[in-house]
Amino acid sequence: MYAYIKGRLEFCAQDFIIVEAAGIGYRIYTTAESMKNLPGCGQEVKIYTYLHIREDQMTLFGFFTEDDLRIFKLLIGVSGIGPKGALAILSVMTADDLRFAVLSDDAKAIAKAPGVGAKTAQRLILELKDKLSLAEAFEQKSEHIAASADQSEMLAKNDAIQALTALGYTPSEALKAVNCVAVTEESTVEDILKAALKSVAFL
Repeated sequence: MYAYIKGRLEFCAQDFIIVEAAGIGYRIYTTAESMKNLPGCGQEVKIYTYLHIREDQMTLFGFFTEDDLRIFKLLIGVSGIGPKGALAILSVMTADDLRFAVLSDDAKAIAKAPGVGAKTAQRLILELKDKLSLAEAFEQKSEHIAASADQSEMLAKNDAIQALTALGYTPSEALKAVNCVAVTEESTVEDILKAALKSVAFL
C-alpha cells in the first residue's frame, strides 16, 4: 500500500518514529540501525515502509534503505519469524551482516537476536540461503565491487573464505576479512588469502 513515506520527522522513541506527511502523523516501527541514520527532529526524512495487516490492527514498519526493507520482507517470510522478530534481528546486525551469516551458516550470530533461538536461526538459514548470493553480499557491502564482477574473481574469493574457515576463523570473520581485500582480475587465491589474514586482526 505504501512504498515509502516522505515527510517531517516529528518524534523518535525506542522502537518507533512518527513522521508527518500531508498533515498525517505516521507511527513507524523501525530498527536501532535505522535510528542511527535518521536526521534530527523537524528535518525531512524518507522511510521505506511495509504495512503489516492483521484482523485487529495495521502496523507500519519502516527502514532507511530499500535494501533493509527487502531483507525485512525475506525475514518475515521465514516460518516462525514475524515482523517483531525480524526487527529484533535487524536491530542487532545489519542487512549485510545477516547475508554473511546466512551464506556462511553462522547460526550463532543470528541467534544473538532477542527471541531467536538456535533452531529458529538454523531454519532461517535453511529458508534464505537460496534467496541470497555471495556476489550480492559483496556488492551491497562494498560499493567498489561492481555488480558485474567476473565469475573467476568470485570463485577466488570463495576459495579464500573456505581457507580462512579451515584455519579456524568463524565463517562470518572469514567473509568480512575477504571483503576488506581489494581484488583485481589478476588476484590469485593466495593473494586474497594473504591480504585477508593481514586485515582479519582488525575486524
